[in-house]
Amino acid sequence: MSLTHEANRSAKVGKPPRRPQSKRPSRKAAETRAGYAFLAPWLLGFIALTAGPMVASLYLAFTDFHPIRGGEWIGVDNFTRLFDDPRFLDSVQVTVTYAVVGTPIKLAAALGVAMLLNNRRRGQGTYRSLFYAPSLIGASVSIAIVWKAMFNDQGIVDDIGDFFGTWQGGWVGDPSKTMPMMILLTVWQFGAPMVIFLAGLKQIPGELYEAADVDGAGPWRKFTRITLPMLSPVLFFNLVLETIHSFQVFASAFIISGGRGGPANSTLFYTLYLYQRGFGQGQLGYAAAMAWLLVIVVGIITLIFFRTSRYWVHYTGEGR
Repeated sequence: MSLTHEANRSAKVGKPPRRPQSKRPSRKAAETRAGYAFLAPWLLGFIALTAGPMVASLYLAFTDFHPIRGGEWIGVDNFTRLFDDPRFLDSVQVTVTYAVVGTPIKLAAALGVAMLLNNRRRGQGTYRSLFYAPSLIGASVSIAIVWKAMFNDQGIVDDIGDFFGTWQGGWVGDPSKTMPMMILLTVWQFGAPMVIFLAGLKQIPGELYEAADVDGAGPWRKFTRITLPMLSPVLFFNLVLETIHSFQVFASAFIISGGRGGPANSTLFYTLYLYQRGFGQGQLGYAAAMAWLLVIVVGIITLIFFRTSRYWVHYTGEGR
């Protein structure tokens, strides 16, 4: 039956003629293929550089693998050996101390400076840039070298202390001072959380502070009753990120200790010891087990943060 005859027949019964089906692919299918084509480089990179190495390291964690002599399957022996390793326990203690002490001080410094910069004043943009600059360069190898030179014996910190009659004798070689030195380094890099805090402070309605002024509330009461509750989502975000970062510190500890974690294992951070085992001693299976244990611990800590956030994180418009 011809198309013309079908059209005439459809017109007689009051129905529109059927259009011939196109053999071209639909526009939606074409857009889908184009999307996958644009995603392909990222997908290949993710598989080759992230997912693939993760699967390989998970396999290595259950083997006694050496890059030269190969390896054999040993099950969970690597994980059980960890807790019999005194240097591993030292690295856990150093990292936990750094995270528990350094992270709150860094967030407190970031919040304090953000509150100061939240007030309008001349040169405000310059001040923000100056305070943010250490976060751009603080994690580099060059800054770690400078930091080591500053706190070394006869460094600038010793010179300043000697000028005021409190000569220190060098922080780098003193096990009791290396942790404060590392914490000062991370606190000095408070620019990133400071910017996030500053953005959160801008979102707090000024009417709340005006109402508090009418009620006669002081600065501390306004801070605890208005600023902290309204800023709690931002504080939660910064707390999670900075805690994760504190467990990943490596470059500064490697440079300052010369890759040894000394003196007396006082700078033997978890990732530094992992590096020593995996790339210094060739125990890739042991290092992989350490890496996966770190992933599990950080995941548990993050889960705890999210579970407990319901008790202290308050969102605008949230029903109570």
